[in-house]
Amino acid sequence: MIFVTPAIALDERELHWEFVHASGPGGQNVNKVATAVQLRFDASRSRSLPGDVRDRLLALPGRRITRTGVIVIIARRFRSQEQNRRDARDRLVECIRKAAQKPKLRKGTRPTRASQMQRLTSKTRRARTKGLRQAVAPQED
Repeated sequence: MIFVTPAIALDERELHWEFVHASGPGGQNVNKVATAVQLRFDASRSRSLPGDVRDRLLALPGRRITRTGVIVIIARRFRSQEQNRRDARDRLVECIRKAAQKPKLRKGTRPTRASQMQRLTSKTRRARTKGLRQAVAPQED
């Protein structure tokens, strides 16, 4: 079990790991060992996630989520497979933690009378300034 929050725990059987060759530093090791990690987590079918968290998770922006609701995280920051595996798992947990936070509801407020008056006087002043920039019509005698 991977504990995300006190109320949410992921079953490790829901995580699908794939190891691929990584680009970048590593010398000859990079051509021999598959150190990069692809973590796939099917959020749309997960039983570990509450419904509201799942909806917010699938609505998160970014290119990590496929059309079918699978979150794909690629970790290749480190040279060792174990470190990349830990990094991918931590990034998934952080993503789910963000989705677990309920967004604050905006409370509608009304502008004060003073702010309304200030806005109207600034609009009037601006209109007067722009009016002075207009071409003067020639006077007929």
